[in-house]
Amino acid sequence: MEPTTQLPFSADQQRWYEAACARLDANRLKQLLFDVTNIHSPTGAAAEASHFMVERMNAAGLKASYRPMTERSGNAFGELRGAGRGATLLLYAPIDTHLEGNDTDLPWAGPKLYADMQPRAKMVGDWVYGLGSSNPKAMVSTLTEVATALIEADVPLIGDLNLGFADGGMPVNIPERDNAGMSHGVFHLLNRGMAPDFAIIMKPWNWVYHEEPGMAWFKIQVKGTLGYAGVPRGQPSFPSSVEPAATVIQELEAWIVDYAERNTSGVIKPYGWIAGVRSGWPERPAFPSATTEIFFDVRINPRTTPGEVKAQFKAFMAELKQRHPDFDLDWEMYGSTPGGTTDERNWIIQSTRRGWETIEGRPYTTPDYLGGQTDGAALRRLGVPTARIGWPWPAEGSPEEIGEGLGGMGATYVPDLMPCAKKILYAVIDTLTRERSELGL
Repeated sequence: MEPTTQLPFSADQQRWYEAACARLDANRLKQLLFDVTNIHSPTGAAAEASHFMVERMNAAGLKASYRPMTERSGNAFGELRGAGRGATLLLYAPIDTHLEGNDTDLPWAGPKLYADMQPRAKMVGDWVYGLGSSNPKAMVSTLTEVATALIEADVPLIGDLNLGFADGGMPVNIPERDNAGMSHGVFHLLNRGMAPDFAIIMKPWNWVYHEEPGMAWFKIQVKGTLGYAGVPRGQPSFPSSVEPAATVIQELEAWIVDYAERNTSGVIKPYGWIAGVRSGWPERPAFPSATTEIFFDVRINPRTTPGEVKAQFKAFMAELKQRHPDFDLDWEMYGSTPGGTTDERNWIIQSTRRGWETIEGRPYTTPDYLGGQTDGAALRRLGVPTARIGWPWPAEGSPEEIGEGLGGMGATYVPDLMPCAKKILYAVIDTLTRERSELGL
């Protein structure tokens, strides 16, 4: 790991920083989080939430606009211009949620829709619940609060501050909504006038990451024949697709673990999980399916291309067929996005780490391995040096019952967000009160 470059604030910068931190308002952030969580914004249908954030950014003093993509989908963009001669820094977060927030999520997301999975907000003390309250809407709200505090403190910026909130940040693909997802919104913003020199993306976990993985989606088809429950077992003319699929799953699980180990480098460990198995008709249990499908996601290290991952999987499938010559198998790669990395020595990585060290009161250390994919990978691939920073997650001590596992990513303890806001505010002032030459531009 590259050591953090120490560059203390000047007396003026320290004064501006303290004034801006004093303007951070946890109650205002909490109310904004409640309001935006209360607007349902599944991937590909985030127009209302984006419109709402445009209004809030304009009210805070930014020049904000709505950037439509479809009738149901669009992005929010805000700008605060400095005096000139400085850099443009983007504070970014997605705004869409990964679940639909209705009965179509059941039972796949859990036995019921808990408070963190509901497409409406609920406030209990300093907790805000609702689908996406933690991820992504806590990020949207925190970044807006950072910009608001900066404006209220009247910090004399040289550079320009951008806020961007895009649809399509969830690692999903929604065909019925114009194939929304897989970072399509941030691509739209960057291809239509948003041109920052640096970016900070807020996401869970209390580290500063300079790189993030991509992802590869695969599907295996195990083939047999359409069967019938009245046929004696073991008939060669009635091979099952379901039974051999159980063996394929075990083989695949072992390969995924080995794949992650072999492809670990930097701060990325490219985890993978089998997401589901699909076969047959629940209403026709007497007729075993001719095909069983297994679909899964493996993450892609930034130093590995999707094509290389595809080749690794192809080799695994060839070996699997050799070990099980009686299995009739087919496969395809049906989705991929490459990872992205920023040089650790880049200004924005070092500045964000300085903010982290200032609030944590200790030197920055090697972070936990990362497997989570975000729009930060797309920003980096499109040439924008990007730092990822977050807060401790998941929140602990919830007074409301919430879903186990990932749930609805919708339980936020607002005091957990405030240290992250101060870290980001540090990097904003550190970056936007200097001329471009000081930033290596």
